[in-house]
Amino acid sequence: MRILLVADEDWVVEDVEASLAESRFEITTSDDPHAAVEACGETGADVAIVDLQVASMGGMAVIRRIRAAVDAKVIPPTPTILLLDRGADRFIAKRAGADGSLRKPFGAFDLRSLIDELAAATSEA
Repeated sequence: MRILLVADEDWVVEDVEASLAESRFEITTSDDPHAAVEACGETGADVAIVDLQVASMGGMAVIRRIRAAVDAKVIPPTPTILLLDRGADRFIAKRAGADGSLRKPFGAFDLRSLIDELAAATSEA
């Protein structure tokens, strides 16, 4: 499964990579939020994971750009996960149109389960 991670904090990248340290996951990391849509298309990402704050752009804007590109059929359906700083930020994820969200720090099982759930829902659609 191809995962696009949009994050610029080393510890976030390391946590996601450690959580997805299985041969079934192929992770591409981008620290450029402006290139997220292009990276989704180039990598054929099955799921995009976006940190709440990446460089000079909020994760909410990145999720919205990915959603708009999917709606315009620029890229194939790509479920999105927004990594939150606080539990109270869940409303941000919903407003952005994220398919799922996790509060940092997260557990490996929780991340893998959410990815599997979103990938299954996409393949059923």
